[in-house]
Amino acid sequence: MRVLWFIAILLSIVGSIGEGWAEEALGMRPLLTIARKDLPAILPSDCHILLDPRPIEEFLEALDGRPPNWDVVYGRGHHDSGLDERLFSLNRERDAKRAGKEALQWKMAFLWSGELSHYDPTAGGFGLAIGPIFTPTRWGVIRFKPEEVPGNLVVIPEPSIRDVLRRQLEAGRKVDIDIVMVGKLIPDESLVYDFSHDEEGVGIIMPVVRIERLEYLLVR
Repeated sequence: MRVLWFIAILLSIVGSIGEGWAEEALGMRPLLTIARKDLPAILPSDCHILLDPRPIEEFLEALDGRPPNWDVVYGRGHHDSGLDERLFSLNRERDAKRAGKEALQWKMAFLWSGELSHYDPTAGGFGLAIGPIFTPTRWGVIRFKPEEVPGNLVVIPEPSIRDVLRRQLEAGRKVDIDIVMVGKLIPDESLVYDFSHDEEGVGIIMPVVRIERLEYLLVR
């Protein structure tokens, strides 16, 4: 029955989209009730799952070797006239040294946070409000950045839980969704080094990823 439900969703997607179907199908996905630890069962075997600090650090080590000396780059802070030039040099030098490394071709999965926003009766699913997740590591704070966030994000639950989620929304309850984004680094600007605008002197690293696939997990 579960398989038939999933096939019905795919057929409805293909039948309703036409031109731009690839982008529509990318953002319109069924709601999965598996745990994060079960992601290897549904993702390609060569996909690197970068949800926690240690795997993210290993990914950065494969690309850039070691963290930058953030204190030296920061200098006297945002009012330091040389800060922008030091950041530019850091990014330019690391881009050059990173060229040709195998990890640039890794397929990876990372998380953004999501929340159900409204019910769309035409699609039989829910719209999403989404945002990045900031992960502290010994390299700095990591914020994965999609090259382009897919449009028309709609999560389609099984009929057995759709009405439950609708009632929760109508009661004003928050329903959180894990958004699993899968893709590869873009070739020209794969990592961006910067500083937080909210916390003084905190280094931010943004892997820039071309998105190929999305999965939606119900947060338990």
